[in-house]
Amino acid sequence: MIFLSPPDMSGNEFKYLKEAFESNYIAPVGEFLNRFEEMIREYTGVKEAVAVSSGTAGLHLALRGVGVERGDKVLVSDFTFIGSVNPILYQGGEPIFIDSDPTHWHIDLNLLEEALKKEKPKAVVIAHIYGEMAPIGEILSLCEKYGVPLVEDSAEALGAFANGKSSGTFGEVGVFSFNGNKILTTSGGGVVVTDNRKLAQKFRKWATQAREEGVPWYCHREMGYNYRLSNLLAAIGVGQMEQIEEKVAKRRQIFERYKKIIGEKIPEVEFMPELPGVRGSRWLTTLLLPQGSEPVELINFLKKHQIESRPLWKPMGTQPLFRGAKVYTRGVGEELFRRGVALPSGSSLTSTQLERVANLVVEFLQRGQGRDGEE
Repeated sequence: MIFLSPPDMSGNEFKYLKEAFESNYIAPVGEFLNRFEEMIREYTGVKEAVAVSSGTAGLHLALRGVGVERGDKVLVSDFTFIGSVNPILYQGGEPIFIDSDPTHWHIDLNLLEEALKKEKPKAVVIAHIYGEMAPIGEILSLCEKYGVPLVEDSAEALGAFANGKSSGTFGEVGVFSFNGNKILTTSGGGVVVTDNRKLAQKFRKWATQAREEGVPWYCHREMGYNYRLSNLLAAIGVGQMEQIEEKVAKRRQIFERYKKIIGEKIPEVEFMPELPGVRGSRWLTTLLLPQGSEPVELINFLKKHQIESRPLWKPMGTQPLFRGAKVYTRGVGEELFRRGVALPSGSSLTSTQLERVANLVVEFLQRGQGRDGEE
């Protein structure tokens, strides 16, 4: 089976995991947790990094940190994964969804400004999707113009940089995910990054059940969570971070190879754009099929050949959970979902596997756009 984005444990991960076991520091404290946070700080250029149990947990801390409370409005990317939105609900906030721009697939700047004027939100959550970066400079300028804090959901975009600056480091707070399918994985986990040391101190406190320091007993003055990453998982993360640039380079090569093989034979296929000045991580190779093709039929066709692929994100404003929610839309996200597919993109993908996948996609599309999906 060729998987979409499997873990790539090809370095010192097991060695470090064994060292963590032997030290008996397996809880959310220990040498590897400290090392992992330091490596994230150095790689992204941020002042503070707090490793947590998931990217979603990190976004929850971030939203609480920027002051989102019950009843507050939060503007959020519509074309994204549910993890970008659930933390708004955790805080009792009201998500308001902003559609994508067809030229780069990220949040539409005109719709964002329209919503900033009308809604007076407490925060903006921008998702950098599929390893590419949104027009972050323009987004940050709009947030500053209207006095609204920006939270970057960079769950899919570790390794992406705009003009040499890491994703997740432009706004008040940024969050990365280390889920099993991400470029860097700790099996499950995430990290919150910020240059605001006071916020980082709050994140660390809240993530460890908000226990007060300076007293020998467990004293609590505010609500906390069990969100801290364990030393064991951090040990895996240290091994992964040692290879991060190689993993990004491999995924970018995979994207370009798919684009060459498929694009030359089926020029109607559209691959996800990359904005000027951006070096994306290309977490997943994503593309739009020609008009009239059905992504689900291609996905089923590839599945018969033991290849995993997926549709692109179904916009959050179209999800049953958010029926009745306010959406600023021009239908772009729905078009991306209707035509989009993500192909196997893991950094352990071999050239032979990649060419097999690409040639099967070409075969499917050349046979009349796969009207029946039959072999």
